[in-house]
Amino acid sequence: MEQSSSSKYVIIGAGIHGLSTAYHLALQLKATGKGSGEDILVVDKTAIGGGASGIACGVVRNNYFQPAMRELMAHSVGVWESDPKAYSYHPVGYMQISAECMHADVATIYEQQQAIDYESTFIEGTDDCRKYMLGIFDDWQAQGITSVLHEKRGGYANNTASLYGLAGKAEAEGVRIATGVEVLGFEYGNNSGAVTGVVTNRGTIACDAVVVGAGPWVLKFWDMLDLPKAISIKGPDGVMHDDVPMWKFWCLEEGTLGVDPEMHKTNDGSMPPVIHVDTDAPLYSDVDGSLITDKLWGLYYKPDFNFGGIQGGASPYKVDEDPDKVAIDPYGPDSPDFIVGDDFIHMWCSMLAHCQKRFEGKISVYKHKEKSGGLGCFTPDNFPVFDTFRENVYVIADSNHGYKMIGVGKLVAQELVGEKSKLLEPFRFGRFAKGELHPVSHSPFPWS
Repeated sequence: MEQSSSSKYVIIGAGIHGLSTAYHLALQLKATGKGSGEDILVVDKTAIGGGASGIACGVVRNNYFQPAMRELMAHSVGVWESDPKAYSYHPVGYMQISAECMHADVATIYEQQQAIDYESTFIEGTDDCRKYMLGIFDDWQAQGITSVLHEKRGGYANNTASLYGLAGKAEAEGVRIATGVEVLGFEYGNNSGAVTGVVTNRGTIACDAVVVGAGPWVLKFWDMLDLPKAISIKGPDGVMHDDVPMWKFWCLEEGTLGVDPEMHKTNDGSMPPVIHVDTDAPLYSDVDGSLITDKLWGLYYKPDFNFGGIQGGASPYKVDEDPDKVAIDPYGPDSPDFIVGDDFIHMWCSMLAHCQKRFEGKISVYKHKEKSGGLGCFTPDNFPVFDTFRENVYVIADSNHGYKMIGVGKLVAQELVGEKSKLLEPFRFGRFAKGELHPVSHSPFPWS
């Protein structure tokens, strides 16, 4: 990139949102006669997939209690399915396996999946659930399960391969991708709040529009744009709550068990669906038998040849530190990212053993230096914001729902050329003041 340059569209972030937006915007510009991919520049301070998208677990699912999220994810699954080879997508399905406290919520998810023709099977009752799971894994032994929602679509993608696949498709349309370019600030017009230039460590880029697709770094750009640190939210009771922090952080812990991924095949020798278990059955240590927790807990896991083992994670925990400190570089050397602690390893390996006998006694082969997890930047209601600010800056704030939502870039591209998206309407910034918040489930995961 030259010291002084220009581009009609500058997209910040070469992760799933930035690259998907760039590729689909190039297609939209060509289809509408409003330009081409050469009008688009993607910048990233490190590399393609250098942030959260590059270490994501890669799960693709539609398991949401919130109707708007379900419809948005059905759209995204369709995008994954449109080019599974380029996106390194594995359509193995997804299973939500739950305790009784979540039974009603999951039943609602199933009913509404049927309403949008999203193929899934729902099993209820302890005995029928156990029989169904033993039909898939003959060593299934999880306790406290009263419902199983088996999504036949969905699965997972190999994160790095999918991002390079997206980048290749974008570059084939003429999109430019500049790495090692760090955004330092913005320039504004004299008579309006619109951004006229993106200031970087390699010069200022004059532009007509900006897209921020920076994942957990969204607060950094939110502050650069001088957007509110605290907002007013109308609660379900109609009462307005003032000075609510706009952003909060959860630490997401993920890891890899260093076993042959083939060991997780199903009874018929197939690769299994992604497994997600939420249960309130007591969790005991697979090391010494001690009680780890008797509260609701959850995990997810899958075999993954990219990570080289069984990869997944557990329910996150809130970060109490000052967001202004952790948000500057949530994947930096001083943040609780990438390498998880011994407590997580002990807990997650015990969770795996609780679910399937084949994982008993395997904690010794956990891959201690595998990079995964990190900080997630969440909105007040834990769901995304997709909206325009400062007249010409489109902010994709995914609230940690990021990697699976490859279809968001396609919808944002449509909006950038003037076509409003019905699927994105429930995620506007104005919903907080209007009290149009998304419903809350009983899941231990804040993004479900």
